[in-house]
Amino acid sequence: MPTIRILTEAELRSAVPLDGEAVACVETAFRALARGGVVMPPILSMAIADYNGEVDVKTAYVPGIGSFALKVSPGFFDNPEIGLPSTSGLMILFSAKTGQVEALLLDNGYLTDVRTAAAGAVAARHLARPDARSATILGTGMQARLQLKALTLVRPIERAVIWGRDRGKADALAAMMTGAIQVPVEAATDPERAVAGADIVVTTTPATSPILKADWLRPGQHVTAMGSDQHTKNELEPACFARADLYVPDRLSQTRSLGELRSAIDAGRVAADAEFAELGAVVDGQVPGRTTPEQITVADLTGTGVQDTAIATLARERAAASDAGTDFTS
Repeated sequence: MPTIRILTEAELRSAVPLDGEAVACVETAFRALARGGVVMPPILSMAIADYNGEVDVKTAYVPGIGSFALKVSPGFFDNPEIGLPSTSGLMILFSAKTGQVEALLLDNGYLTDVRTAAAGAVAARHLARPDARSATILGTGMQARLQLKALTLVRPIERAVIWGRDRGKADALAAMMTGAIQVPVEAATDPERAVAGADIVVTTTPATSPILKADWLRPGQHVTAMGSDQHTKNELEPACFARADLYVPDRLSQTRSLGELRSAIDAGRVAADAEFAELGAVVDGQVPGRTTPEQITVADLTGTGVQDTAIATLARERAAASDAGTDFTS
């Protein structure tokens, strides 16, 4: 009978920190997506409006990787009010050759958090100026913390600013991150000033109306928008597309229906059939990323199944190396 390795959240946190290898893992996944052969169906997404919740199911088969992951990712955004995290979920690894279950990763959304932050690092590595030293994060949740940490892995960040609607949360996160990344991090009261003074801006909220205005952007900046992963969400003012010199989606078909591109299309700022090279093509060198220091670049990250297969495979490999987990024979 097949043996299934069961890994808990604690074991996965120990095995897969947000580090350079995690970023490289996700970068390789984007490269594979650009080279073809990947099978990645559209996201299965279900809204549960009665409880301000949603559930996404993502998967992808990546040639050269012996397993594929099926990820179930709920997000219930009122949970913090009752003492629960906003996200949870799990990943299941299957053999790409036989379809047999190989591992059950009970990560409660942790691996999704890591691979999402790693994607932000990949976007910054290929689109932000090499000398980018200042960052502004819009949002105060888990991704705000992880995206800032991820930036320090790929750019020489020397100072950062956190802005959120809740000033107390912004103050607390700024204090925590100052210690965590060993650079000064401040909380901002004025998002316009915070954005205007940054080399890199990351939006990390579940906002349904824009929190980043086009007039705030300055030449040379890079923006990563990663909060819009549902058709109701929107963080960037659609006019940002007119300000940007380069727009890069993680998956064009997804950003047309779920990402910031959807809002720009709905507002008439971008044609519905407009073509844009994806992040994987930039990573693979098929198309250029940033070409001048003065360009304004925007990455639109909705999250892809290849990221899940890549991070789940890395987690299983690292856990096996340390003999973590419990085997279950069905």
